Amino acid sequence: MNKNITDQLNELSFNEIDEVMDNIRKVLDNHRMWLVGLGGERANLSNTNLSNTNLIDANLRDANLSGADLSNTNLRGTNLSNTNLIGADLSNANLIGADLRGANLSHTNLIDANLIGANLIGADLIDADLYGTNLSGADLSNTNLRGADLSDANLIGADLSGTDLSNTNLIGAIIDHTTIGVTMA
Repeated sequence: MNKNITDQLNELSFNEIDEVMDNIRKVLDNHRMWLVGLGGERANLSNTNLSNTNLIDANLRDANLSGADLSNTNLRGTNLSNTNLIGADLSNANLIGADLRGANLSHTNLIDANLIGANLIGADLIDADLYGTNLSGADLSNTNLRGADLSDANLIGADLSGTDLSNTNLIGAIIDHTTIGVTMA
């Protein structure tokens, strides 16, 4: 069974906890250095279990988080633009106001995630599961939602102009006159 970081830390001594947290900080610090061209290296947290962690306002632009477990993680205001999130688990994640421009979220689990006011311009969400996700006020313009499941999602005030909704499941999705780019029947 894949344990979340909180469960993992509960099984460690204080010294071991410090070591795990130091390693995460080092990866993020190296990524910051890489982003500004001062050495460092691009963050590769693929297949890493970061569930239930607090990454508010982190800069993970261009990072590799493919297959990562970010369920129940607080990513409020985080910069995830152009980030590889293919197959990641973001279920129940807090992504309010997050920057996901150009991110690859194909085959991602976003069930019940909170993306109020998030910027997803040009993001790739092919076959993503957004069941019950709150996307109110989010900018999804020019986003690829082909084959995505948006059933029971809140799209009030969302901008879907120029978005590919081919084969997208919108059953039960909450759409009103403030939703841009979707024709109401």
